[in-house]
Amino acid sequence: MTDLPATNLVMLTLVKPEGQLEVFFERRPMPEPAPHEVLVKVLATPINPSDLGLLFGGADMSTARASTRDGLPVINADIPPAGMRAMTGRVGDALPIGNEGCGLVVKAGASPEAQALLGKTVALLGGEMYAEYRCLPMQMTMPLPEGTDPADGASCFVNPLTSLAFTETMRAEGHKALVHTAAASNLGQMLVKICAKDGIPLVNIVRSDAQVEILKGIGATHIVNSSADDFQDRLLDAIVATEATLGFDAIGGGKLAGQILAAMEVAAVKRMTTYSRYGSDSYKQVYIYGALDLGPTVLNRSFGLTWGLGGFLLTPFLQKAGWEVVGRMRQRVVDELTTTFKSHYSHEISLTEALNLDTAHAYNAKRTGEKYLIRP
Repeated sequence: MTDLPATNLVMLTLVKPEGQLEVFFERRPMPEPAPHEVLVKVLATPINPSDLGLLFGGADMSTARASTRDGLPVINADIPPAGMRAMTGRVGDALPIGNEGCGLVVKAGASPEAQALLGKTVALLGGEMYAEYRCLPMQMTMPLPEGTDPADGASCFVNPLTSLAFTETMRAEGHKALVHTAAASNLGQMLVKICAKDGIPLVNIVRSDAQVEILKGIGATHIVNSSADDFQDRLLDAIVATEATLGFDAIGGGKLAGQILAAMEVAAVKRMTTYSRYGSDSYKQVYIYGALDLGPTVLNRSFGLTWGLGGFLLTPFLQKAGWEVVGRMRQRVVDELTTTFKSHYSHEISLTEALNLDTAHAYNAKRTGEKYLIRP
């Protein structure tokens, strides 16, 4: 391979004790791969909501200020007291960012398995992707077919594996249909395609007529607009039709999770043949996997006593699922990379452009249909 530079440009986010956030670049020595590691030149890495949680955390971005250091951009912002309490554990630690990406293996450790990846295009998982190079264990890479566009490979871990994890969880827990919120998102569109292909009934909750049209355009059947006056009635109709008893909620705060459980309960009671003062015996579960609303989760407990509300995160799921299940999921992602799991990006930016203040405000707005790709 070509000679490598002596240093690697890395983006870092730092919470200072005085209540300040600083996001900046640092040049670090080029890492040397251990026997079972590979050094990858990062060619593309997406900005996901999970990345923004680390990147800007609880900072008040309306106070964000731009400056430069050593010719590279810096963003500073004030952190309110509530944000500082939430980020106590990371005060003083400059943390690298970027959950996933795609790149070219330019150097490999001594093991035969690592050497076999030299010159290959691989998908990457394991953090620290907002950088020019990433050194990581070969198990955290996924070889991609020759000729794969790095834009297609960049987002083939987090959203594809999360959407597949939803259907795996559904089967493992004995449910037969799903409810999904923020359903017009990149991940939501993947889930629509998976469920259509696998014959899984899916209720999609969106928040605008424009998002309804997006999902109609890819063949979604049950679409409910949460901003409509008759939302609760339409949600109930969709859950009665699908008999969905499992939901995945990207919103987190507010009353939506409770509304889903309530509709599931009413639908289950309609199926009962005898009355019970404890409600239905149909188990209803909602998992919160996102935080688009940072406010409290509000439950008006009108859904009996047979229900659950929990959190869901991809990494613990993968650890629990085991290598056989994870291997099957990863192979499906590779097989359907340019169809089911193809990501669409509205903007492509360089690594340093990611800390342009106007650009940062734009991608931090998390608008549906706008997804940013960093090409270092």
